[in-house]
Amino acid sequence: MHDIKAIRENPAAFDAALSRRGLSALSPQILALDADRRAKIVAAETAQAEQNRASKEVGAAKARGDEAEFERLRALVAQSKADIARLTAEADAQDVALRDLLMGIPNLPLPEVPDGKDEAENVEIHRWGTPRAFDFPPREHFEIPAVKPGMDFETAAKLSGSRFVVLKGAVIRVHRALAQFMLDTHIEEHGLTEMWTPVLVKDDAMYGTNQLPKFAEDSYQTTNGWWLIPTSEVTLTNSVAGDILDEAVLPIRMTAHTQCFRSEAGSAGKDTSGMLRQHQFEKVEMVTICTPDTHLAEQDRMRDCAQAILEKLEIPYRTVTLCTGDMGFGAQRTYDLEAWLPGQNTYREISSVSTCGQFQARRMNARYRAAKTETGGGKPEFVATLNGSGLAVGRCLIAVLENGQQADGSVLLPAVLHPYLGGRTKITADGQLA
Repeated sequence: MHDIKAIRENPAAFDAALSRRGLSALSPQILALDADRRAKIVAAETAQAEQNRASKEVGAAKARGDEAEFERLRALVAQSKADIARLTAEADAQDVALRDLLMGIPNLPLPEVPDGKDEAENVEIHRWGTPRAFDFPPREHFEIPAVKPGMDFETAAKLSGSRFVVLKGAVIRVHRALAQFMLDTHIEEHGLTEMWTPVLVKDDAMYGTNQLPKFAEDSYQTTNGWWLIPTSEVTLTNSVAGDILDEAVLPIRMTAHTQCFRSEAGSAGKDTSGMLRQHQFEKVEMVTICTPDTHLAEQDRMRDCAQAILEKLEIPYRTVTLCTGDMGFGAQRTYDLEAWLPGQNTYREISSVSTCGQFQARRMNARYRAAKTETGGGKPEFVATLNGSGLAVGRCLIAVLENGQQADGSVLLPAVLHPYLGGRTKITADGQLA
């Protein structure tokens, strides 16, 4: 959420930043609502002062037998009470309206974020690995003979409908190995703390990480009001909601492996083949809570953690900085990691690493108390929050299968996964680990 004080102080800069995201100026609407709300508060305070003054004088008028003055003052007290109640109710309603308005406005891009309308204008900043030259036409993951016995879309459709999959045998073993490998790497090499969190959350948690109110249709809600998380960004980030942390505990770097759920409401007809875009999937998520002056360095660190996973898996990838038109709602800057998928002959997103600055912290009221110094400190300030995939397990499985496929229909598996598979190194053409 945005800082109303910053908008008051520099509305032109606020509107200029929004224009980079293709939005028209909103500061006039925001400031008009804010000014009216503040005027109602001042009027209510004035009426309260008038009531207090008249209340003190009522008794004196009664004591000296001035019935006319007594009745006038009593009527004034009653009118002031009514005015206070009305003005307070109006101010409260405008406060809610202002909060709802600010809740629906995306984060402002950092100055260094490239301008652009869509993904075609993202800027590549890094590339690793050389896509393998195949001596046969590479297949998409669901067409590889080794994979077919372990990737069952028909049974999933019978159980749940489209955009679901049943994994079994060697394929699910590799999927599970990938998740375990990612967690172990992040914990042992990258210094992240593993968490295990609920996948059902309350409204406040979804508001905190900006899934609500704007993107309700993208998530699933149960009949008793819980939401299924689209990623553990929701739970990990909200773990500090309402807290005032000591600066000494920051940064807090967390990771979690969870089921994730998305309705994919805006992707009808997109990526319908295979398991690239599913309603239910798994991710190893990374979240960092830090001070605002360190969030950019923390974003680069988180990006490096995600890149390290792909490099250990020997998957060629590229890293791009998203342009203003392709960034997510809550992000100030986003790096996308795109893995090479030979079956599609293109790079596809496998991780997004975003810094949200203090945007989510304001929504969650998550703060920290800076260490006191000779020049100040000790006053609570909003933390900065970051999130990133480390990685999307299903998409990583796709990349491993497609990059490791062989002409005979088998799949050679990355060396770092062999210890997680009992020393087995491949999936045979008939779908067995060997």
